[in-house]
Amino acid sequence: MITIHHLNDSRSQRVLWLLEELGLAYEVKRYQRDAKTMLAPPELRAIHPLGKSPVLDDGEARLAETGAIVEHLLDTHGGSALRPARGTAEGRRFTYWLHYAEGSAMTPLLLKLIFSQIPKRSPLLVRPVANGITRKVDANLITPQIKAHIDYWEAELTRSAWFAGDAFSAADIMMSFPVEAAGSRVGYGADTPRLKAFLERIHARPAYQRALERGGPYSYA
Repeated sequence: MITIHHLNDSRSQRVLWLLEELGLAYEVKRYQRDAKTMLAPPELRAIHPLGKSPVLDDGEARLAETGAIVEHLLDTHGGSALRPARGTAEGRRFTYWLHYAEGSAMTPLLLKLIFSQIPKRSPLLVRPVANGITRKVDANLITPQIKAHIDYWEAELTRSAWFAGDAFSAADIMMSFPVEAAGSRVGYGADTPRLKAFLERIHARPAYQRALERGGPYSYA
């Protein structure tokens, strides 16, 4: 039996979606963030030493890291579904986006989240200084980096309807979280019609909707 240890408003929503796309039976164990700190509960440390989600149990195998989980599910249960043939141009794009989603795309988004929390968690006396510093770092370094990634995504989606080619794949599932997070933290305007269309298409997929029902409230949707 497959079990997914799922944290609300986290990367693990993508694993639920992939499981639904593949039509696999699975159990969800839900974990809730602390309402004040937004951190994962300590119970997750009993599952994985870092206390992060997602974590997947599949028989005797326990896996963490979304990309590793996605590759395992495709290799073990997916057959040829949701990925282009290896050795093709689409297959190379698939591998690239599968790893880019966490390796490059999430870094500036995580920095934006962290820097937004610094003033709130600083002592009251230094909070104005902390607020000024974090605003400058965000405006001069973080947001421009996010915008560069957004422009890159928009340009890539002029090549094909989906990130790895003309067919929907697990690379789009991986890219959904950074695209959703960037939309929430920076926003999309008139200059990003393809990204907005991408979000509309993935949110309309029946498997995406079923994953929301299984995982519970998800702010980015």
